[in-house]
Amino acid sequence: MKDRFSNEIGAKGPLKEWLDIEWKTIKKCVRNLRWRIYRAKQNSEWNKVRSLMKLMLRSYSNLLLSVQRVTQGNQGRRRTRIEIQTAKTPLERVKLVKEMLTYSLWQAKPAKKVCIPKANSKQCPLDILTVKNRVAQAVVKNGLEPIWEAEFETNSYGFRLDRSGHDALEQSWMRLQKGKDKWILDAKIKGPFDNISHEYILKAIGEIPGRELIKQWLKAGYVEAEVFHKTDRGTPQGRIISPLLANIAFDGMERLLAEYKMVKTYQCTKQVMGEAYTKKKKLDKYGFIRYADDFIITAQREEDIKAIIPTIEKWLSERGLELNKDKTNLVDIEQGFNFLGFNIRQFNGSCFIVPQKEKVKELLAEIRAWLKANPTSTQEGVIANLNPIIRGWGNYYRYGVSQRIFSYVDHEIWKSLWQWSLRRHSKRVGKQKGKGKEWVRKRYFKTFKGNKWTFAANVKNKYGKNETIAIYRLAKTPIQRYVKIKGTASPDDLSLTKYWV
Repeated sequence: MKDRFSNEIGAKGPLKEWLDIEWKTIKKCVRNLRWRIYRAKQNSEWNKVRSLMKLMLRSYSNLLLSVQRVTQGNQGRRRTRIEIQTAKTPLERVKLVKEMLTYSLWQAKPAKKVCIPKANSKQCPLDILTVKNRVAQAVVKNGLEPIWEAEFETNSYGFRLDRSGHDALEQSWMRLQKGKDKWILDAKIKGPFDNISHEYILKAIGEIPGRELIKQWLKAGYVEAEVFHKTDRGTPQGRIISPLLANIAFDGMERLLAEYKMVKTYQCTKQVMGEAYTKKKKLDKYGFIRYADDFIITAQREEDIKAIIPTIEKWLSERGLELNKDKTNLVDIEQGFNFLGFNIRQFNGSCFIVPQKEKVKELLAEIRAWLKANPTSTQEGVIANLNPIIRGWGNYYRYGVSQRIFSYVDHEIWKSLWQWSLRRHSKRVGKQKGKGKEWVRKRYFKTFKGNKWTFAANVKNKYGKNETIAIYRLAKTPIQRYVKIKGTASPDDLSLTKYWV
């Protein structure tokens, strides 16, 4: 990073004020470089790829964008780090940019390991890096990511640009709808971030600029309970570049499965002569969908799935990985399986994707726990706190067959709010008696947009005018069909600019 200079790409002069930065110009400069790297990789122009990546690593615009991401755009910036420096103010960000211009990264500092609770009562380890190392990783990622975006497989959706779990779910429905695959290997990789082979990752990325930096980050180790630990494998969670490195390690399984074909025979009739003839066509024997370390393999026959498992295990072992036996199952589509918070199952010949039962219970438990912990909150406070939770949950599950589940959740939330309202006025306070149910109903529930018994309150908005706010009703969330991303389309592909508008 010492060869970076402040009058390089995207800089008109030394940086003085953070708020004076023209972010539209900065982002355009980085985006153009990413486009050029992607195109050079597609055309197999390796010398140009290396030259453009060097340009990206030295780009002043890339540095500014990386500092902004780490200090303003990344949620992980709020976690405690080894360094005191966090760059929370504009002045501190300017200072950080100037320090990065002369900062040497060839001896990466170890991370601080912390554990955060997961939904299943287990602990998830995260590596917390110094702010300078996080900025450096964001700089390198902007150069490395477009190279691999030109390489990644069609049905890989986790931790990638403009891809989501809904793309994976839609592809699953396409493979499992009536008349197609019936058997599924629902698999999960065991400790994916902790066990990836360093040697494999370094071999896969090849001799590119920034390779030694990546090697330093992989080998830097971590500090836990004031004790230093070496890292011989893995790319721990919590690092900006870790998801990209994990995708690099997981890449290739779909191409492996594509080597297995089956021949399907069609009975056809000539339109002119009316003569019957047979037509044979080679089709993929297996379907494949992956989101991060969760993946499913589909096939028409159970024996085909059983036959491919040893091949998958061997492929994973080359990368230092293995299947998680406890979370890997062979299931029939009529039995159904859980994937990315949904349950996928075929019923009467039709494939349905519905919200997972456990996720519904988790939402209701979260709402009930909040109401129990806040018995004295105002009605406006209840609505303000619960609406984002309910609306966000509904926006994720609106692409499934969710209307019946939404109505059920609305009813359960209503019951919880009714109990919360009664508890507030059920006890005697001195000589004052508790309020009756009719009084509680008139106090907390109103007719709102034609719906009776709606938990609603009258408040004043920012303009001083009276308005009514109400608890969000999931049943009003429109159920939509998700439009899956096309093939290997990438935002780094200049020829598809109109596609992303």
